[in-house]
Amino acid sequence: MQVSKDYLLRTIAGETILIPSGAAAQKFNGLVTVNAIGAFIWDVLQTPTDLDGLVARITEEYEVDAATARQDAEEFLSELRRIGALED
Repeated sequence: MQVSKDYLLRTIAGETILIPSGAAAQKFNGLVTVNAIGAFIWDVLQTPTDLDGLVARITEEYEVDAATARQDAEEFLSELRRIGALED
């Protein structure tokens, strides 16, 4: 899986947000605010990876156990799928 090129991650006025562009802007009319871990996941997903690889990267970067990292990643990935920002 990796993120769609139709979404841009930008920091504006101290807030990190996902902005749809191109075809995505016609399907999803809004913005998604992400926290630091969401921005980290987005960066990791710039290249194709699987859930296990993503969880490994999260646990390397943050002081969190694998079960918590997996649960948080799955929730964020679910939101990305919902808005069409994730390509499986």
